[in-house]
Amino acid sequence: MRNSQRTRLARPDRQLIDIAHVAQRALPLAEVLCARWLPDGRRIGREWLARNPRRADRRPGSFKVNLVTGRWCDFATGDSGGDIVSLAAFLFGLSQVESARRINDMIGGGA
Repeated sequence: MRNSQRTRLARPDRQLIDIAHVAQRALPLAEVLCARWLPDGRRIGREWLARNPRRADRRPGSFKVNLVTGRWCDFATGDSGGDIVSLAAFLFGLSQVESARRINDMIGGGA
């Protein structure tokens, strides 16, 4: 964990959050979240195929999210991550901590 994240986690006005726990709790909702965040995509087998909204991607195919593991990758650029929290952080330009907080709020807290 980077020092800036440690500082954020330790601020007295912010609740501590377990990023891995939030990612695990969000995993059963991966398809719903992908449909919301990447609405031009579609499910093919165990993956969500979409265009990468952070670049001029012409068609779905190189940006994939594994709906079982949460791992994601843009095979055209090499951007990748290991869970739903990192996906949201990438898509929306958030830190991992802020991404986890927002997902936690969306799925009903409890982290």
